[in-house]
Amino acid sequence: MERALLIAVRFHEGRYHGAGGWPPAPARLFQAIMAGAAKGATVPDDACATLEWLERLPPPMIAAPRGAPGHGYTSFVPNNDLDAALTGKKASDLEGAVASIRSGKTIRPILFDAAAPVLYCWFFDGTDFRATALCKLAEYLYQLGRGVDMAWASATVLDADEARERLSAHGGIVYRPSTGDHLHGSTDRALLCPQLGTTHSLAARFEGMRTRFRRGGSNRTPVRVFVQPARPLLGSVVYNAPPKRLAFALRGAEVPGEFAPRRLSEVTALVAEARNRAAARLCEAIPARTEDINRYLVGRGATDADKAARVRIVPVPSIGHSHADMTVRRLAVYVPQSCPLRADDVAWAFAQVVWTDADGVILAELQPVDDDAMAERYERSGRYWRSVTSLALTTARRRRIDPARASDEAKDAAERAREEVRAVHAVRQALRHAEIGMSPTSVRVQREPFDSRGERAEAFATGTRFPNEALWHASLTFAAPLGGPLLLGDGRYLGLGLMRPVDPMPGVLAFAIEGGLAGGADPAHVARAARRAMLARMQAALPRGQSVPRYVSGHEDNGDPARGGTHRHVAVVPDLPRRRLLFVAPNLLQRGGLGWREIAGDHVRLEHALEGMNLLRAGPAGCLTLAPAALEAEGDPLFATSRTWESISDYRVTRHRRRTTAKEALRTDVAAELARIGWPEPDTVEVLSVRCGPRGGLSGRLTITFATAQAGPLAIGSTMHKGGGLFASSHRRHSKGV
Repeated sequence: MERALLIAVRFHEGRYHGAGGWPPAPARLFQAIMAGAAKGATVPDDACATLEWLERLPPPMIAAPRGAPGHGYTSFVPNNDLDAALTGKKASDLEGAVASIRSGKTIRPILFDAAAPVLYCWFFDGTDFRATALCKLAEYLYQLGRGVDMAWASATVLDADEARERLSAHGGIVYRPSTGDHLHGSTDRALLCPQLGTTHSLAARFEGMRTRFRRGGSNRTPVRVFVQPARPLLGSVVYNAPPKRLAFALRGAEVPGEFAPRRLSEVTALVAEARNRAAARLCEAIPARTEDINRYLVGRGATDADKAARVRIVPVPSIGHSHADMTVRRLAVYVPQSCPLRADDVAWAFAQVVWTDADGVILAELQPVDDDAMAERYERSGRYWRSVTSLALTTARRRRIDPARASDEAKDAAERAREEVRAVHAVRQALRHAEIGMSPTSVRVQREPFDSRGERAEAFATGTRFPNEALWHASLTFAAPLGGPLLLGDGRYLGLGLMRPVDPMPGVLAFAIEGGLAGGADPAHVARAARRAMLARMQAALPRGQSVPRYVSGHEDNGDPARGGTHRHVAVVPDLPRRRLLFVAPNLLQRGGLGWREIAGDHVRLEHALEGMNLLRAGPAGCLTLAPAALEAEGDPLFATSRTWESISDYRVTRHRRRTTAKEALRTDVAAELARIGWPEPDTVEVLSVRCGPRGGLSGRLTITFATAQAGPLAIGSTMHKGGGLFASSHRRHSKGV
């Protein structure tokens, strides 16, 4: 049964002076408990055993009252050179020596409500007696932060559900440990947490601090040597405080339960109308909070410091299918936990929003819904994002062309390129303004929508303060997954700049080779180096002692190569003509028998392991500079649909049949390989070149034609996992059989 250890820390004053920001990191609490449990210069063995149990638990959830920076002040204190400065000084010179090494340290406390505790909640399985022992240790805590931050703690062991209710009812901000290791938004915090070995490292650091000044030199000239103690073993964990999401459906009044959809280009009017009506209802209900309502809901009078606490109203166009009409039937309202307005009050106000005609007849209204799967589509994590509503980039306006003088004022390619460069720069600026802590590896801008049922960028200018020339559609690629919802640009509080996560090619991890590729590089050298890097990064990402899974290694648990005629491990595919490196899931290379669900977990783990891989030393092929890349299934030569497929790397036979000619052996082997992976029998197999190796190996280049068009990718042969046997779609005509 899942249990929880809940530690509540209360401060004597509503001021916190500790370094690292607010809330206090779990590692600080761990250190404070250990310091309180110490008896003199040592920590009892039973207390150490209890703390070692705690360090093995996953990072805790934290609930803390809202904190605001107070006025800072500078404190002048002697630095660590005091002992050296006093060496050989007379008593009359001590004051001057101390003054010479005094330095200023700026201290800016965090102000909060001292009546509310800070809660730390660790979850564990079973009824371990160490949790009860830790409750007793928590009672010895006397400060948390700096020496002036006096505090006390109380701990209890609860059922996991009861502990979660306590956290939800806290009334402050609830921080949850994230599975990723990247800071994405303004609500993310990187906090130090205890990990395996923290207790021992803290004890060693304490002993090192006691003996950091040691005697050295010779007997005639003794000197005092300073030895820096080892740092404690602590792990950095990303915490986030997700906002409260309120989902509403736009319903019509004529037919109960029917939607009243709005066109995609009307999102700004829809958001503004809903926001103003909700704000008016709130001001009528609680007039004393009018200033906060205008600032944090409407945005009137808001400053840059208020951005993280502002309510966001996100239109939710219908997506998820190629035939989805992308009209707006829902609104999602996100109330940050740091917002002074209560989420319940905001929910009540939006539930009162109605649209009426001149006679007061209700035309449409917002109705709250408990669960909205459509809004969750925009909250998913992804590395590839595309705009649904255009971004307002006021610093990247295009030159307007007078329709009456279109031919005279036409732009040349150089001017269009300069405009796109400015727009790309503006998109990167928009990410910083939205406090996204991750820079994209590639940005693409255009005026046309990315979806067939989308709207051009200019269509969103109607009724807004943004001119047509400042609106752009954008596509972003990140090195690591980024969580949504994501809105960018100057109109993000009006529903503009709404991005959606896309996976253009599930099961394929693509890297662009930006530099370092040698001329005439052999794909086998690149594949071999990429495979070694993949194995090394995957091994580093696994717990110590755990072997690399077969999906990555291609070997069974006993070390033997995975056989059986079906490939169930990822393929490393160098596509050197297009200067890219692909890691392709086996279900894409072999039709039938292996579903995506069977390997999705392994593929996600591989994706996390390959995050940050930007350099590949490939021997004779060069030292390759890599960057994550996005794929377009439509039109990509490796993944497009085509009747004709042509080799871009040598195909090597799986079995060399000696009683036939080399060309016939190639044709026979190709037909057998196509049948093995579930492809139809080819119409023709044209051998373009033949190569016989010194040991009798047979390889060559071919063109394969099918009776009907087939969708790629196509990689076959005995070297398909070593950079060989890769084909690309071709549209040129070939003779009938050679």
